[in-house]
Amino acid sequence: MSFSQKLARFFSNRAETRDNHWDEKLQTRYYKTTKDKGLAILENYFKNSPKFKINSMSEEHGEISVNLVKGKKAFIIATVIMVRPFQTAIDFTVMTESIIPMDFGHSTKVINELYENISKDLPLLDNHS
Repeated sequence: MSFSQKLARFFSNRAETRDNHWDEKLQTRYYKTTKDKGLAILENYFKNSPKFKINSMSEEHGEISVNLVKGKKAFIIATVIMVRPFQTAIDFTVMTESIIPMDFGHSTKVINELYENISKDLPLLDNHS
């Protein structure tokens, strides 16, 4: 990770995960589960936490949108895609609300906390190849 990439992450109000992200912490995580179970785990996690408020959920598209309502406010989109049977990818996009167009790494921190919490309920696959 270059210095300019670290700086860009720090001075942005948005973070998202993807397969080949230059920051390992923001790479897509794959779980040994189905799309429906992965989505249900996320829904249950968001419903049972006072920090979050679910906006909408599309089982058909495997997406759930959520507001982070405690602490720094943020908008979260979680996407669940079944790649193969019992190999499901979960990605997040987090946009932190702020007066200035930077969140000093808060969006990345939210993603890392989300992955940490859902990994307690879903078996994480070592790799996706």
